[in-house]
Amino acid sequence: MKNLIQDLNLSKDELHKILYDMMEIRRFEETVEQLFQQGKVHGTMHLCIGQEATAVGACFPLTDMDKITSNHRGHGHSLAKGMEMKGMLAELLGKETGYCKGKGGSMHIADLNVGNLGANGIVAAGLPLGVGAALTSKMKNLGYVVLCFFGDGATNEGAFHEALNLAAVWNLPIVFFCENNLYAMSSSIKEMAKVDNISTRAIAYGFEGITINGNNVLEIIDTTTKAVIKAKNGEGPTLIEAQTYRWRGHSKSDARKYRTREEEKTWRKECDPIALFVEQLIAENLLTDIELKILEEKLEDELKQAIQFAEESPEPGIETLTTDIFA
Repeated sequence: MKNLIQDLNLSKDELHKILYDMMEIRRFEETVEQLFQQGKVHGTMHLCIGQEATAVGACFPLTDMDKITSNHRGHGHSLAKGMEMKGMLAELLGKETGYCKGKGGSMHIADLNVGNLGANGIVAAGLPLGVGAALTSKMKNLGYVVLCFFGDGATNEGAFHEALNLAAVWNLPIVFFCENNLYAMSSSIKEMAKVDNISTRAIAYGFEGITINGNNVLEIIDTTTKAVIKAKNGEGPTLIEAQTYRWRGHSKSDARKYRTREEEKTWRKECDPIALFVEQLIAENLLTDIELKILEEKLEDELKQAIQFAEESPEPGIETLTTDIFA
């Protein structure tokens, strides 16, 4: 831990910011879950509780100029890329002050101002979009990198293989980031793919694939930073597989009958990315109990303000029904 902090040259403030961002994602998701249960969020949603390290760690090396594409489980990616809780909550509640004026909702939230090209409800759909954005960067010499988030289930879609092949052939500035949480909806990845590590699929397309611990935020930062630098230096794509676990079901309608409660309990107890990071920082004298409490209180205050902003925001007017629609 200490050597990795030194290798990354991270300050105490940066480490606290990393911790805060992970805490923010978890509390946001817990809040959204409560609002859903209260009937204030319509449709369904896909929570990333337990996967906070992947979003924060992968986005840490990115600038506002760099882009991301996301998937149906994209709240954490959005927050990690710089979007604010109040605008996101307003979007999920269908309010006109939301990032997409209440029309994108949970699975299609985006903010081009911070480089979030959008979440996507179609499995693997973000991969070719990310390749297109990376091609734009290369052709126009814009200098930005695209980081493309997707799950293990997406790696069996044709779009995944086509995207990786084109990115390799065209030597594009893109990082493919697979959040392998072991289950694609209700199917274990072990039943869906006959490879031990998804990262090995990069070999077929002629570039590097790496498998890492998706619950160790510093390992994620280290690996992604190297991949981003490589992409910006014109050395092409990288496939990163971060092995993690989602604590909740695939969506709010998922009874999780395909896995045991004992398995879930083990992952929560032994692999909580936030608890592990707090424990490590305290052990290295980089975080005190008082500092942790200050971060928690700051987060609760910001969350309270975000909820109030979203709930008090106006509904979209009927006159906006056909605006912002593309055909």
